[in-house]
Amino acid sequence: MLMSDIEPDGFTFACVVRACSERFDMYGLKLVHGVALVSGLGFDSICSSALVTAYSKLNSVEEAGKVFYGIPEPDLVLWNTMISAFGNCGLWYRGLELFIKMQNMGIQPDGYTFVGLLLSLVDSSIGQGIHGFCLKHSIDSNVHVGSALVSMYSRCKSMDSAYKVFSGISQPDLVTWSGLISGYSQSGQHENAIVFFKKFTLSGKKPDSILIASVLAATAEMVDVNHGSEIHAYALKHGFDTNVMVCSSLINMYSKCGFLGLGIQVFEIMPERNIVSYNALILGYGLHGLASHAFRKFQEILDNGLTPDECTFSALLCSCCHAGLVEDGKHIFRVMKDKFWIQPKTEHYVYMVRLLGMNGELEEAYYMVLSLPEPVEHGIWGALLSCCDACGNSRLAEIIGQRLIENNSETGSYKVMLSNIYAGNERWDDARELRDYKGENQMSKMPGLSWSAGY
Repeated sequence: MLMSDIEPDGFTFACVVRACSERFDMYGLKLVHGVALVSGLGFDSICSSALVTAYSKLNSVEEAGKVFYGIPEPDLVLWNTMISAFGNCGLWYRGLELFIKMQNMGIQPDGYTFVGLLLSLVDSSIGQGIHGFCLKHSIDSNVHVGSALVSMYSRCKSMDSAYKVFSGISQPDLVTWSGLISGYSQSGQHENAIVFFKKFTLSGKKPDSILIASVLAATAEMVDVNHGSEIHAYALKHGFDTNVMVCSSLINMYSKCGFLGLGIQVFEIMPERNIVSYNALILGYGLHGLASHAFRKFQEILDNGLTPDECTFSALLCSCCHAGLVEDGKHIFRVMKDKFWIQPKTEHYVYMVRLLGMNGELEEAYYMVLSLPEPVEHGIWGALLSCCDACGNSRLAEIIGQRLIENNSETGSYKVMLSNIYAGNERWDDARELRDYKGENQMSKMPGLSWSAGY
């Protein structure tokens, strides 16, 4: 087109910019951006909006910001695009700052503004404020805004609020259903996830692979192979049986339900495998104590040119824990950090603490935890306390237990554990003092509730 001396316009550049982002071609994107500037269209609203979207898709939100802030008078579309760019990159607080600036300048938001604001928001109190603003301006009836609110409340595990918004949408689309069902699954309300998935299918709508994988995750956590196999049959019937995401979820579900052989069969007939499917199988082997099989699959990952991720090493460390392979676990932990440059997360430290502690190396586990930067996740301390309980080390258990209690970390459950350790060592007065203590954080559990009662 350029060689034919035909002048491109903003729409032309927007199309080429989008093509670069779809190919994740940063070099091409910057080249097209440069040509647009030379052509005098660098500040065209259509071209600029496409550039902001493209840079954010390639996780270059700073470049997106340079484009946006370089425009003297951005229109509403550009404001929305930049707010969405921050949301797509998980920088919701910067999107909120931009929204406040937009308000101060007297620019009225629309539905797309709020969808961008809610994209990655994980603070339910701020989310409620945005929801109130939507209600005040009657924007909550917008199906896209409603869907974004459902997803936001689900991410924040405020499922009552998510359901209220959902029930107020006359015709929820696939994204809205997925947000609600995934929210139930991720917040531990697995039965609700299955109930609403059945309602979804009965409504005649067709799910996508993400929704099916989410429901399979719920059945895996429930250890319910009956529901899991029903969803497997549904996936087969509707052509999802070759989807990598669905197959990986099936491997995980069958493994956690005790049917590792079925999980292996799913893996073997998969037409395409990625690191997620390998991780699911490695974890399955680990949960069943087959550490040698897990290590062989790890070697297969390397032989096939795949790059292991943090979940791979979490699954391998789980395998070492179940098999009691302390030295192998230490080696895997070192390889993860030194060879693959993966920084250990909480779950990696939990596995290492359990591996060391349950094999009698409590002191080493304790000093590992002490070496971590503060604040240390209470789950790591809790894992160490469990090891002290199993090994009968009341001295170390008391140090850890008191630390957890002082930090108000799930106080009730840890007091019960420490009390049991005291009782096991016939320290009856100390055990009684902990159990009888009634303070700000009482040792009580939330009573069971039926989900239907709340609706």
